[in-house]
Amino acid sequence: MKKLKILAIVFLCASLFQSCAQEKKSNLKPTNMYNIAINSLTGEKIDLNQFKGKKILFVNVASECGFTPQYKDLQKLHETYKDKLVIIGLPCNQFGNQEPGTASQIKSFCEKNYGVDFLITEKIDVKGENQHPLYAWFTQKEMNGVMNSSVKWNFQKYLVDEKGNLMDVFYSITEPLSEKIVKHLK
Repeated sequence: MKKLKILAIVFLCASLFQSCAQEKKSNLKPTNMYNIAINSLTGEKIDLNQFKGKKILFVNVASECGFTPQYKDLQKLHETYKDKLVIIGLPCNQFGNQEPGTASQIKSFCEKNYGVDFLITEKIDVKGENQHPLYAWFTQKEMNGVMNSSVKWNFQKYLVDEKGNLMDVFYSITEPLSEKIVKHLK
């Protein structure tokens, strides 16, 4: 009889736990990407809401990477599709210490070498313990509502639609002017 009571209690507890877990899971809603705070390279707050109605291509960038020449095509993409696309470069020094510069050094490098005039943010971490909330959103399905991913290297690209929904992720080897990206802009 005592074993039966214990078994009943265990069963009841397990049922309650499962019920709570399912309720919690069903209450999870994607986070609104536009509400995530980030600063520009010069330290000014960027209001991502200003980009509603346009697609946004977020790219973690670095000045001393083999993919750094992609800045040229990112600038061209920016100039060609600026009526429907915003490009945001996010400097990161987590892959091979390939973005060691200060904000002013990064700004100068981008302008001087590639004529970059698209938006560049403050230097951030795209993975790990100090991952920026924007990259937590990109990489966690429970936040973006679409997919899990991981940031593999510099110049990985995340495309967000006009309503702030994650559309796709493109690894570093995908060139900015690739048909994989451009098809979303036509």
